[in-house]
Amino acid sequence: MNMKLLSAFFRLIRWPNVVFIALSQLLFYYCILRPLLPVDYVSFSHSLTPFLFVLLLIASLLISAAGYIINDYFDINIDQINKPQKMVIEKIIKRRTAILLHLFFSITGIIISIYVAWYTNVIIAIANIICTIVLWFYSTTFKRKLLSGNIIIAALTSWAIVVLYFAVNDVYLNNDAHFYIMNEAMKRIYMFTALYAGFAFVISLIREVVKDMEDMEGDKSYGCKTLPIVLGVPAAKVFTGVWLVVLIGAIALIQIYAFYSAWWWSGIYSLFLLILPLIIILQKNFKAQTSADFHQISSLIKWVMLMGILSMIVIRFYL
Repeated sequence: MNMKLLSAFFRLIRWPNVVFIALSQLLFYYCILRPLLPVDYVSFSHSLTPFLFVLLLIASLLISAAGYIINDYFDINIDQINKPQKMVIEKIIKRRTAILLHLFFSITGIIISIYVAWYTNVIIAIANIICTIVLWFYSTTFKRKLLSGNIIIAALTSWAIVVLYFAVNDVYLNNDAHFYIMNEAMKRIYMFTALYAGFAFVISLIREVVKDMEDMEGDKSYGCKTLPIVLGVPAAKVFTGVWLVVLIGAIALIQIYAFYSAWWWSGIYSLFLLILPLIIILQKNFKAQTSADFHQISSLIKWVMLMGILSMIVIRFYL
């Protein structure tokens, strides 16, 4: 495989997004789950051992990569208008090769999910199969519908965290000797899962609508019914603005609680690397006019997403 083809392949699977997923799962497992779980957790039945976690991580990455591939497969005409310089399918990688890669990644991801689910929780296999199917229909139908595609992507983004919660949630599978200790651990794990999955959902929903404003020209040419096309850019700006305010307020409230608990570094980190950047994004959101403006906002949101993921390292020192 020559360098040009290898580079095209990594662009096709959106390697930065795949790295985000890997990083979020790695940090959540080692910075949140393992410190909160009992010391001898890996000896329990149905435990998510490091080996099973790596397999689950691989399954997540394969299914995500398959989703990006099939999305580009069905978006060739739209991408010729929105981002012709970034196109991979047909220009470098043939459509037949792309669909074969999609099938290989999807099937392999599902097989690995079933294996992990056998030793942990059956919900993992069922949910990952559903994710694979939903990603196909997202690419063919939902992404062109009002908000449904945005909500699906936001939900799938948050699933990268939620799947780990289900993988360790073996309270009702363990014997009575482990029930109490696991039940207490899962209460705290549920709280962090809700916080990080909620953050992932909201920030992803905001970014998806911003991307819709950025890609209006190509989307409109092919009959897409995205929020800015149906209700107009001003309405889409209000939508993203409201959710930005909600996210800023939620993070601020959580950090007030953190300060009361003497989690000083968590509060400082969130103020300067999450809240202030989100306020800047909010300002830029209402001033944005061109596709380039919205692209800049999308990049800033991605940076905030990264800072949100890395905040788990700070939280680790308080657990």
